Amino acid sequence: MTSPRAPRVRLPERALWIDGSIVRGEAAVLSLFDRGARDGEGLFETLRVNAGVPHLWERHLERLVLSAAELGFPVPASPSRLREGLDALLAASSLKDAAARLTVTRGVPGGRPTRAGVWIDAEPLSGRLWSGTRAGGASAILSMTPFEPGPLGRHKTTSRLAYALASEEARAARVDEALLVSAAGELLEGANSNVFLVGDDGIETPPLARGILPGIARARTLALAAELGLPARERTLAAADVERAREAFVTNSVQEIVPLTRVGAHVFGSRAVGERLREAFRTSAD
Repeated sequence: MTSPRAPRVRLPERALWIDGSIVRGEAAVLSLFDRGARDGEGLFETLRVNAGVPHLWERHLERLVLSAAELGFPVPASPSRLREGLDALLAASSLKDAAARLTVTRGVPGGRPTRAGVWIDAEPLSGRLWSGTRAGGASAILSMTPFEPGPLGRHKTTSRLAYALASEEARAARVDEALLVSAAGELLEGANSNVFLVGDDGIETPPLARGILPGIARARTLALAAELGLPARERTLAAADVERAREAFVTNSVQEIVPLTRVGAHVFGSRAVGERLREAFRTSAD
């Protein structure tokens, strides 16, 4: 007796750029022999596209190339080829404002030289923005699961189960973001963002030495704070510091700078610094 066949899942017809070609639906495949599919050995960059122009493009590509070199990936496609691929994908998708993702893998082992797998996908920006981003102020929780970045935390790898589970925790709580906390109570980063607190000593954010992701938007925010004369520094922060802060905000290349209205039951009384930086970020050049 044969078992009933599972219903066929209808794949999105959204266009993707894979290894130089625009494909859709069932044609958008990655070999199961590719280490990216088999073992999660991949790197990616997610960025915002405004009016057809990818914001902070060179900085995203620099981080991708540096991580690939440090982790022993095959040489990825050149930045110019990736930009051509992104432009072709945006045109094929009729997108001007988008959230785009570039992914490279360690490829299929055994070849000499091994060729990295690469693909780009893009979605309408409006569908990727948090409700809090659209409203001008987001909500968050402190994740209940202790988190440690580990030796790969500073690289944007595709092995993101811990972050994905924290994001599900946020969705279950009906908030935009989950802030990750170590077993010792140290505030580290968001599941999809870097976090900043504002208090009497100015703007503070967890140190990169802790192994967290060196966010592109994080770095740009610190540079803008210096340009605006706003004191900002890295400091080890505790989860308890959230309730002592006057305000807080998170940064992410798609969401950009988003003031937090509350974390859990704690409501912030101000958004002034975050809003000032957000406006500067939106009008700044790469």
